[in-house]
Amino acid sequence: MRHLLEMDDLRPEELARVLDLAGIASPERVLAGSGVALVFEKPSARTRHSLEMAVVQLGGHPSYITGAEVGMDQRESVEDVTRTLSCYYAMIGARVFDHQTVQRMAAVGAAPVLNLLSNRSHPMQALADLLTLKQEWGHLGGQTLAYVGDGNNVCRSLALGAAMCGIEMRVASPAGYGLGDEDAARVAALGGKLVRTEDPDEAVAGADAVYTDVWVSMGEEQVAEQKRAALIPFGVTSALMKRAATHSVFLHCLPAHRGEEVAAEVIDGTHSRVWRQAENRMHAARGLLCWLWTEAKQS
Repeated sequence: MRHLLEMDDLRPEELARVLDLAGIASPERVLAGSGVALVFEKPSARTRHSLEMAVVQLGGHPSYITGAEVGMDQRESVEDVTRTLSCYYAMIGARVFDHQTVQRMAAVGAAPVLNLLSNRSHPMQALADLLTLKQEWGHLGGQTLAYVGDGNNVCRSLALGAAMCGIEMRVASPAGYGLGDEDAARVAALGGKLVRTEDPDEAVAGADAVYTDVWVSMGEEQVAEQKRAALIPFGVTSALMKRAATHSVFLHCLPAHRGEEVAAEVIDGTHSRVWRQAENRMHAARGLLCWLWTEAKQS
């Protein structure tokens, strides 16, 4: 049984296939008569609605389930919640605080599990990001992607996906907030090139795309002021974007805080592709669900 907990749960050729399937406007309704459970310990706008519509477009029935409804490790163990949901649903997606939760769900082996976000990774977002860049560039491979800001779950998944597609990734973060040696080793194992720096100008110079994310994620409220202080020099401004290639595009996984991690004139400007990126959350999810339910069983 296949799951998607992290980007490198896919092989590079499988990732390419998922992106190809995501580009099919009228897919086969492979989930007809089946349901997909969507468990949300953390609320979300794009993740919930993109997954619900992706399931509907494949002919299935999505069920949104709040963390309080199932009470994982409170009312029942994670494992028993997973076993129960697998009695009714073909697949289970979960947006959780702790990455170990999705690992435990997958270990049950009762249904394919999708990581809709954890503190460690966000593969669904990375799929949408790569789909957006593929649409922009026509192909993936040989480009340079600069990520400026907190080396968080989004950054980590994107670095793995970039490596699988032959994209050089440069990550500029303040000391203590960048990707770690373990992340760099995983990128290297995939044959990727990862540049880690504390200089945003170095990361962005000549880049084909520039990416950022919010400085403080849900659940980090206690360290919010400390993180903001460290990340102030890492905002993506018009001046920083001018360091990138003239054809460069700007990406942000949203929600955005204009005036913090990105200037309004950047996210709302001509280089921005954030709304196509947001739409692609649905298309990328559809491609993954289609692959996981049909082709992954044979791989």
